Amino acid sequence: MIERILAKKITALAQKFPVVTLTGPRQSGKTTLVKALFPDLPYVSLEEPDIRQIALSDPRGFLANFSRGAVLDEVQHTPDLFSYLQSIVDNTSNAQFILSGSSNFLLPEKISQTLAGRSAVLHLLPFSLLELKRGGFTFEGYEDLIFKGQYPRIYDRDIAPTDFYPSYIQTYVERDVRLIKNITDANAFIQFTQLCAGRSGQLLNYASLANDAGISPNTARAWISILEASYIVYRLHPYHKNFNKRLVKSPKLYFYDTGLACSLLGIRSQEQVNTHFLKGALFENLIINEFVKRALNRGERRYPYFWRDSRGDEIDCLLAERNTLIPVEIKSGKTAVSSYFKNINYWRRLGGNAEGYVVYGGDTTLRTKDGLLLSWRDIIEDKIFGD
Repeated sequence: MIERILAKKITALAQKFPVVTLTGPRQSGKTTLVKALFPDLPYVSLEEPDIRQIALSDPRGFLANFSRGAVLDEVQHTPDLFSYLQSIVDNTSNAQFILSGSSNFLLPEKISQTLAGRSAVLHLLPFSLLELKRGGFTFEGYEDLIFKGQYPRIYDRDIAPTDFYPSYIQTYVERDVRLIKNITDANAFIQFTQLCAGRSGQLLNYASLANDAGISPNTARAWISILEASYIVYRLHPYHKNFNKRLVKSPKLYFYDTGLACSLLGIRSQEQVNTHFLKGALFENLIINEFVKRALNRGERRYPYFWRDSRGDEIDCLLAERNTLIPVEIKSGKTAVSSYFKNINYWRRLGGNAEGYVVYGGDTTLRTKDGLLLSWRDIIEDKIFGD
């Protein structure tokens, strides 16, 4: 098993909280991780219909089997159990429950209502670059990584992306989407998701997206919420500090995994990535995902920002580190170019005081007069944060 960075945080919080809840997309490795970390706790999958029926029909009797605790997997199927868990953890000093679920739609509300102060909540995404490196995986170029994506089964079972992702998408729609909301036209929802993939790294315009999908703007908003709740997409919000200019306030849309986005775009090889018109956006998506994973693996529910004014001046990514904002530009080009720092220098003239960084598609990290030009391969070394 490839070591997961989040494991250390899970273990630490399990010593402080009677309940630890782990969420994340399907197939991100949640079950494998919690089984490895808590081998002495009974494991129960609530995705199995017979087990789920028992838990729903007789929750007290079901939980009576686990007075000392258990690993309860796929708990999004049985959120009403949380109320009964509260009584157990309040009355048993050494009970330890590990909850795992692949939907983020109902869990936060149920936890806040019934397990507030009793449960730590963590999020596990597909492998990070650092985890893949520690696992011995290397890549010819970032195009290879973008195409493969970072879901564990791609690597531990050597499954071709062209086999894995279509099945993943179909299973996702049949299970998670219909659990969250009964969408009668599954094909329309999949087409909508494909349209979202074509807007990776772009400002989210609900009216335009709805028009292309043949649905109402309100439906588009609802479907984006479903995609977010099941860890398919996320919105990156703009930073609103006033620099005496009109600022863009619409969020940008990204996918939690570039391999999944490639599949939805009909990309069937890494060579296609190299010539695709969204290559730059997919590379930007890949790098920002690494920043998101870094925060979540530290137990922090914190996403980066971006910044753009009405003239089109933009910073791809703003990282909140040590009470300051670090501007990061992301360029898919493989040749070092001084103009890569143009927007960072502009940002600093407006009042940003942190040194900027450029993450680019080349293999060599260079220190320049404008700042650090960081290879995508070296982003795992934390040079960008000064840790």
